[in-house]
Amino acid sequence: MPFGLCNAPATFQRCMVAIFQDMIESSMEVFMDDFSVYGDSFDQCMVNLERMLKRCVETKLMLNWEKCHFMVTEGIVLGHKISRAGIEAIH
Repeated sequence: MPFGLCNAPATFQRCMVAIFQDMIESSMEVFMDDFSVYGDSFDQCMVNLERMLKRCVETKLMLNWEKCHFMVTEGIVLGHKISRAGIEAIH
């Protein structure tokens, strides 16, 4: 999708929400092309991750594996550090 078009980002976000609508807020969050999959335990994370990856295959959604990070305990998401301690804004 060419992002030079004025409404392309909004259309892309709507597509991502439509693809993962039953998983958003229960096992994953989506913002544009950034996905965060989570769970209360390692086993639940694995179940949620497998479900998300299967959905990507079903919808022919391509992932860049070089940009994927799996099973991390903390990370930077949209300029915020997410960890067990909570959410911190990065200055």
